[in-house]
Amino acid sequence: MASVEVSINGRFYRIACEDGQEQRLIRLAGSVDEKVSSLVEQVGQVGDTRLLVMASLLIADELDDAKHGNGHANGGANGGANGGSVPDPAQNQAAIAALSALAERIEHIADSLESA
Repeated sequence: MASVEVSINGRFYRIACEDGQEQRLIRLAGSVDEKVSSLVEQVGQVGDTRLLVMASLLIADELDDAKHGNGHANGGANGGANGGSVPDPAQNQAAIAALSALAERIEHIADSLESA
């Protein structure tokens, strides 16, 4: 099993992952870091745990929107950037699968942080 060191909100964490998944985990951690940085701009430094919970909830909200076709994650109820055209079901399923995997990884990271 491989491990990588990722940075979120200026703190470094060593996270285990499957061999060959290192770059993907680094990319996903970068996305979480961007979400946390955006929250810091909005609410300030309110603690790592609270920021990670807030970021997780925002990502979960995006995942829920994707699963239920609410449209919020893609620009709102007016159809988003594609002008209201019907989305490709295969693309929706791929996005849902990717977001589900991301949510699972975030839960594992949160569990690792809680046990550290």
